[in-house]
Amino acid sequence: MNQQTLGAINFYDDHPLPADFYAEVLKGLRDSPRKIPPKFFYDAYGSKLFDAICELPEYYQTRTEISLLQTHADEIAQFIGTECLLIEPGSGNCEKVRYLLDALQPSAYMPMDISRNHLLDAAKQVSEEYPWLDVHATCMDFTTRVKLHFCPPNAHRVAFFPGSSIGNFEPQDAVKFMQRLSEMLQPGGGLLIGVDIKKDQQIMHAAYNDEQGVTAAFNLNLLTRINQELEADFDLDKFRHQAFYNSDIGRIEMHLNSQTDQVVTVAGEQFSFSEGESIHTENSYKYTIGEFEALANQAGFVQRAVWTEDSSLFSLHYYEVK
Repeated sequence: MNQQTLGAINFYDDHPLPADFYAEVLKGLRDSPRKIPPKFFYDAYGSKLFDAICELPEYYQTRTEISLLQTHADEIAQFIGTECLLIEPGSGNCEKVRYLLDALQPSAYMPMDISRNHLLDAAKQVSEEYPWLDVHATCMDFTTRVKLHFCPPNAHRVAFFPGSSIGNFEPQDAVKFMQRLSEMLQPGGGLLIGVDIKKDQQIMHAAYNDEQGVTAAFNLNLLTRINQELEADFDLDKFRHQAFYNSDIGRIEMHLNSQTDQVVTVAGEQFSFSEGESIHTENSYKYTIGEFEALANQAGFVQRAVWTEDSSLFSLHYYEVK
């Protein structure tokens, strides 16, 4: 782990090694069915594309969650209190946390993200906008572990996990991830988490198949990254973005679908694709309020509050570690 002080922020670099990307991509392509973890979407360009997705008219999640944060910031602050250590795994561009900082007045803010440059840019901007805030940014793969490199003595630890990112985990893996969070937060620690709600399938379908094709570009950029970093020869014109709601399981699935029989070389290894065969790149599970509460309880959390808007498109939950 490399620690640096960069201007007004402290930066801790636990960025995954290139060997991790190599190993997980090759393993996923050898599997049947083929799959690659969604965490690898987020190279520098992929992170920018995701920011663009969040601005799309079809993508209701971001604007709905921001509305909930704006409306209920003072109430959230009453539950959390001031001067906490605010930890944000998967912080991205740090946009949503801005709707909490003035109300919470945390003693320190710790954004965590797998995309190093995107994290640094976002953390520096937060530090400039909130000069009173002590910012400690950590580049890491938070899906495998959540490690605190900084924590004020006796600080009330609170994790902020917005954006329905919890839906990217298989339910049993979501429980394991939240268990790791509960251990890090310690008894009495808090978790403010965004959860996408089951709803009309047309609304969900549109959110992952936008008319501008930004989500398709985001999905296909994974192949561009593999080409660039693993000496692969994916032809992006021969793969198509596919996203659909699997009602039996309660999740949106994203795939990259081969449009023809073809052979692709990755890091010197050849992979044969038949027409219609896909690489499964992401899941986004949707939950009822009760379904998600049951998962959180398994992980050692107790529910303190839930906020939704009139249309019940999205939910924001506050939990405490038992």
